[in-house]
Amino acid sequence: MSITETTTRTDTGLPSAGSYAIDASHTNVGFAVKHFGLSKTRGEFGTVSGTVTIAEDITASSVEVEIDAASFGTGDDTRDGHVRSADFLDVETFGTLTFRSTGLANDGGDWKLTGDLTVKDVTRPVVLDVEFDGETVDPYGNDRVAFSATTKIDRTEFGVTWNQALDTGGLVVGKAVAITLDVEAIRPA
Repeated sequence: MSITETTTRTDTGLPSAGSYAIDASHTNVGFAVKHFGLSKTRGEFGTVSGTVTIAEDITASSVEVEIDAASFGTGDDTRDGHVRSADFLDVETFGTLTFRSTGLANDGGDWKLTGDLTVKDVTRPVVLDVEFDGETVDPYGNDRVAFSATTKIDRTEFGVTWNQALDTGGLVVGKAVAITLDVEAIRPA
């Protein structure tokens, strides 16, 4: 693909058609969940792989992602060990989280990517709000595209139910998990 083709397709606000591999070193899968009903605890999954396939008819595009559950991290070794345990993600039994898209639609100028998220072998539909952040040709001649996306899930719907009641009411860990994705994907020259 020439730089001119890239610029032309970007000018339409749509990525160029093709199959792209997620560039794990330039991708972030982040999350935030309430702690004690007060502040948000943030973290990320450090190991992610997958493909983004952009179709000529953009609504026929697809995404497949696999995340290493053990790559969970918040910067607190004690908390991270607890979340990796059977109380939460049970990474010894369920080593991966997956997402497979089922559709893409433009909703009044906003892109909605629907798909099936699997956590601990529980699969539920989710909807991600997606933005196309742009594309370029890198210095090595590879085509690169970037997207950002957000969604919220109820972790208890995926079997991640551990919690502890507080004396003042409320719970230690919130049920709602905000997920943010910054994805860069590459199509080799």
